[in-house]
Amino acid sequence: MPELPEVETTRRGIKPWVYQQKIVGLIIRQGSLRWPVTEGLPELVRGQIVVGVMRRAKYLILQLERGSMLVHLGMSGSLRMARADTPWRKHDHIELQLGNGATLRYHDPRRFGAWLWSLDEHDQLAHLGPEPLSSEFDGERLWQMGKGRKVAVKPFIMDNKTVVGVGNIYASEALFRSGIRPDRAAGRISKKRYFVLGEHIKEVLAAAIEQGGTTLRDFVNSSGEPGYFQQTLAVYGRGGENCISCSGVLKDIRLGQRSSVFCSTCQR
Repeated sequence: MPELPEVETTRRGIKPWVYQQKIVGLIIRQGSLRWPVTEGLPELVRGQIVVGVMRRAKYLILQLERGSMLVHLGMSGSLRMARADTPWRKHDHIELQLGNGATLRYHDPRRFGAWLWSLDEHDQLAHLGPEPLSSEFDGERLWQMGKGRKVAVKPFIMDNKTVVGVGNIYASEALFRSGIRPDRAAGRISKKRYFVLGEHIKEVLAAAIEQGGTTLRDFVNSSGEPGYFQQTLAVYGRGGENCISCSGVLKDIRLGQRSSVFCSTCQR
């Protein structure tokens, strides 16, 4: 699944092409996604100018003069810029046609993404926690929210009510850098360690954004190129291999139906 850095990479990639451009058309070949594409969306957006290209959590927001489109890439979705005469590929479902002659193609083999419309704040965004790279998120927030919690710290920091966009990959890496076991109860972590974890969450995500996201099987950025952050992963996907710090064997356990790799020597 594209994580926050992949979505941010996509946002930065498409913005120069779509910002301040007039929408001349919206073609929907397949509207049956995770949520059905908003009925009448082509008529709602045609003729409007894109006045903002934003991101909230893993959602892309195309702000128009009146209302906005909320785009989620789901499990396997991607957005690519293309020329108007570019042939459609299998699993290309939606095309946003722009006044500069470019088109934005939405590709999604599993169809678990979304294209939704709203005049105000989208319901999906109403109860989200702070952005991890914002001043609203830090170790203090983690410590306050974690008090008394029995849930393991990894699913705790992956909860969008705690902080948005910390997916499996980046949670694993931040916990390794912080020396914290992923299965330790959130309420049993000291304030000092939470401050360290908060900083490492910011560092890991910022580094991934700078490097273009993480290479995943289904993810490519807006130019069709894979990300490169995977080259620096310390624990994610490395169960049974040697720890880069102590050379011990990395363990792989299940937390919340997800694989969680960690070093039992370096993380406590």
